[in-house]
Amino acid sequence: MYLEFKKSTIYSTLIASMLAISGCVSTTNTGTMGAERKQFLLMPAVQWEQQSIMAYSEIMGAAKNERKVVSNAQVNRVTKRLIPIASHFRADSANWKWEVNTIKSSELNAFCVAGGKIVVYTGIIEKLKLTDDELAAIIGHEMAHALREHGRERASMNVVTNLGLKYGASALGLGGTEQQIAEMVTKYGLTLPNSRKHENEADLVGLEIMARAGYNPNAAIVVWKKMAEATNNKGKTTEFLSTHPAPVSRIESIQKTIPLVMPYYKMQKTKKS
Repeated sequence: MYLEFKKSTIYSTLIASMLAISGCVSTTNTGTMGAERKQFLLMPAVQWEQQSIMAYSEIMGAAKNERKVVSNAQVNRVTKRLIPIASHFRADSANWKWEVNTIKSSELNAFCVAGGKIVVYTGIIEKLKLTDDELAAIIGHEMAHALREHGRERASMNVVTNLGLKYGASALGLGGTEQQIAEMVTKYGLTLPNSRKHENEADLVGLEIMARAGYNPNAAIVVWKKMAEATNNKGKTTEFLSTHPAPVSRIESIQKTIPLVMPYYKMQKTKKS
C-alpha cells in the first residue's frame, strides 16, 4: 500500500513538473489574434511534425492511387495569398515546406497538418458554392490549427491525463515506438472534435490571416451559416462539422471579433486601389 502511494506521489510530482515546464510557451507570436494563451506542449515538435506529414502522405497516396487528386485554380489562388501571412504569426513557418492539394470528394472537409500541408476536398467548395473570401475563411481557420499546433497540444495533454506516465514516456520516444505517436496524429490531428478553446483560437487567427491577405472577414460568418444549413438539410452532422462545431455562439463571437481585424482588410484594399 505504501509503495503504491509512494509511486503515485512520484508520478504526480513528475506530471506536475512536466506541466509546469511545458505549459509556459505559445506557438504563435504575442500580439497576434488568439496568441495570448500559454500552451502545454509536452509532445516533441519534431516527432509530431514527422508523423503528421506521414499521415498526410498516406492520405495523398491513397487519393493519387484512386486518381482523385485534382488541380483547382480557386484553391491555388487563395492559398497563394494566405500562406505568406503565416510567418506573421510564427517566423519558423516561413521554412515549412508548404503544400496545397485538392482531392475530388463529396466530403465537406479541409485540413492543414503540422509543417504546412493543406488539403481541400472539392465537396466543400461545390456544395457550399464558396467564393474566394469564404474559401479563405475555411483555409485560414485550418492553417490556424497548424500554426497553434492544437493537435500536438491535445496529444500532449492526453499523454499525461489519460494514458499514464509509462505510456507517456513511450509516446515521447523513451523506449517506445513511433506507432503510438502516429495513432495520436490521426486521432488528434485529423479526426477528433476540437475543444471550444482551440476552435475559438482558430477562428481568431484565421480571421486575421484572411484579413491580412485581403479577404473580407465577414465571409467567415457566411461560411458557418452555410455549414449550419448544410447540416440541417442532411439531418446529420457533416464530416467537417463533426470536427468543427459551429453553434450560434460561435458566429456571435466571430461577429464581435471582425471589427478588430477589419483594418487589415481595408489596408490591403487600399493598397490595391
